[in-house]
Amino acid sequence: MTKKQPQRTCMGCNQKRDKKELIRIVKNKDNQILVDKTGRQEGRGAYICKNIECLEKVIKSKRLEKVLDIKISQEIYESIRGVILDK
Repeated sequence: MTKKQPQRTCMGCNQKRDKKELIRIVKNKDNQILVDKTGRQEGRGAYICKNIECLEKVIKSKRLEKVLDIKISQEIYESIRGVILDK
């Protein structure tokens, strides 16, 4: 029997996908925003598809800022973009 993958929803397109197909962005207890490549870091997580269109939507709507309740710098968006383009 195969183990069922946990599902998460992308903030850009609102589609449910397997957790491992998405990029996790996490806000830790020190209010740092990090791209969580392992999926195991502590903190509040938000997910986004490995898709530039989804990232653009999230940037435009400031959805990540609303979800994590913190101002997101351009560098963080650029590091997410780097992870997407690097797949």
